[in-house]
Amino acid sequence: MKISVASFVASVITASAWAAPAAAESTFVYVTPNPIGNNAFLALGRDGIMAAAATTGAKVKVFESDGPSAIAENLYAAANEGADIIVAIGFDTVDAVVEVAPTAPDSDFLLIDACPQGDRPANLHCAVFREHEASFLMGAMAAMLTKTNVVGAVGPIDTPFMRRFTGGFAAGAAYAKSDIKVETRWVGGQRPFADPVRAKEQALSLHAAGADVVYAAAAGGSFGVFEAATEQGFKIMTVDSNLCAAAKGAMYDSALKRVDQAIKQSIEAIAAGADAHFASYGLAEKGVGAVALLGDDELAKSGCEIAGHADVVKSIREIASKIVAGEVKVADPLTAQ
Repeated sequence: MKISVASFVASVITASAWAAPAAAESTFVYVTPNPIGNNAFLALGRDGIMAAAATTGAKVKVFESDGPSAIAENLYAAANEGADIIVAIGFDTVDAVVEVAPTAPDSDFLLIDACPQGDRPANLHCAVFREHEASFLMGAMAAMLTKTNVVGAVGPIDTPFMRRFTGGFAAGAAYAKSDIKVETRWVGGQRPFADPVRAKEQALSLHAAGADVVYAAAAGGSFGVFEAATEQGFKIMTVDSNLCAAAKGAMYDSALKRVDQAIKQSIEAIAAGADAHFASYGLAEKGVGAVALLGDDELAKSGCEIAGHADVVKSIREIASKIVAGEVKVADPLTAQ
């Protein structure tokens, strides 16, 4: 069901007997693959749907899943409640959305950060990001700032999608310094996206192997990397939002991912009647970025260590401009089969 716009119906009984039915309040439901907790990515999604609801006068419900079966259950529950727009976030939700969307043609489904291949029903919409572009900038920055010539990345699990972060980081490091050594560690385990203990262990392993700059791309587990860095004195960068305050003095920068804006803009497009809406956000669309790319005043107030390295900031901005212009090509690990 598209977001309804109340119609004004007049019944001419007397000259003053005009009546308009009250507009039904739209409902947006946000379904996550894991509890939001300290996961900045999932929190940004919640911010985005809240912002969209504020501009459209809709109400919002948040259904946090605690496993694969719960995702489908939450999607069915949202559809059964007659939600106008159901937002599911993360590649873990794709199969469930593909299952549920055809059974609820009166609801619009918006997949964030993933999209099924092939034809999609008109009520299934997607917004994805080119994370590898922002991660490329983080890798280049790490190579410019390392003193040991060894840098590393911590990711949740080894999949083509997650290599958009770790692979993009490695490619950027090699672009900036051809002889750089890049190590990657995976969290794994039962909760790869929400295990700060295992993520910390992997970060410490990287540091023991000589890495003095580590890219924390472990979702909710990244806070374990932050803890390791502050305890052991190495530097880090992270993903999704500016979390420099969470590792004060240790964090250079963050690969920004405007999940909130992607959701808000996509919901607006759906509300306007778009069929099978699809959008891809990269550096050119300002859907991904880095703190180093912010304006000078905002950068100075960011709390990120990169603000004290003007020469590196200049170089990163130049690389970003070349990516936007197509002069530097960043390979997408997700499509490199």
